[in-house]
Amino acid sequence: MGVTNMKQLRIFGAILAMLAAAPGVFAQGCALCYTYASAEGAHAQKQLDFGILALLVPSLLLFVSVFVLLLRRAHAAGA
Repeated sequence: MGVTNMKQLRIFGAILAMLAAAPGVFAQGCALCYTYASAEGAHAQKQLDFGILALLVPSLLLFVSVFVLLLRRAHAAGA
């Protein structure tokens, strides 16, 4: 790894640490969703969890694929 890669890695790590340390990160939640899920029972809670995953997975895959594409392009430009 070159000096610039190590610097970028340190910056990325610092950003991740700041985001993880922020108190508001873990406080995200919809009060209405929580109230609805707790009132409906175990089956509705499982369905809500499935719905969250169904919305999370495609967006996460899109984000990761764009990030990998950018990293490959940057690596190809540097070579």
